Amino acid sequence: MTIVRVFIVDDHDVVRLGLRAYLDEQPGLLWIGEAEEGEAALAELERLAKFDELPDVVLMDLVMRGRDGITTTREIRERFPSVQVVAVTSFGESQRIRAALAAGAAGYVMKDSDVDEIAQAIRSAAAGSAHLDAATERTLSASDDTHPLTAREREVLVLVAQGLSNRQLARALSLSERTVQTHLTSIMRKLNLGSRTEAALWAVREGLPGVD
Repeated sequence: MTIVRVFIVDDHDVVRLGLRAYLDEQPGLLWIGEAEEGEAALAELERLAKFDELPDVVLMDLVMRGRDGITTTREIRERFPSVQVVAVTSFGESQRIRAALAAGAAGYVMKDSDVDEIAQAIRSAAAGSAHLDAATERTLSASDDTHPLTAREREVLVLVAQGLSNRQLARALSLSERTVQTHLTSIMRKLNLGSRTEAALWAVREGLPGVD
């Protein structure tokens, strides 16, 4: 069984304890450490990196003392690109959700969602996929100001959701990388999205053909 290593960042002791206890009961999920705020989390990840012991997934609270979770998420993704981040929070406003996804979060789960949802989000992130819980999906759906995409843009979006890079997209569609980037820019503008992760989540939520 593949083991997914998980690190917890939350400024409430009881939340960290609860998540840690839950992870201990989940096959294939291994708690390897925790921090109570963003600065401490970055310092600990820096230490773990020196021993090649980085986690696969960080569970990130968004509102904390000191460095907030969105800023910390962005720095983790920049400094440790192999580490995925899943936001686990009590705040479900569309603006905050979009900010977290734009910062590089691979998932967004409310703290009051079913506990198995957290395990699903962790495993999805570790596998390179995006995951939103039902409440978050509803929030984004209600706030989306979408415009119709062209057939080619939908093709591009489906392949983005499948995890292809721009180079792979260009090869698959017999386009130049510059043309692929032009399509991506148009997609982001039409759908009011801020990142490839948001685009992939939109494709999943809308059930585009070819997206699991």
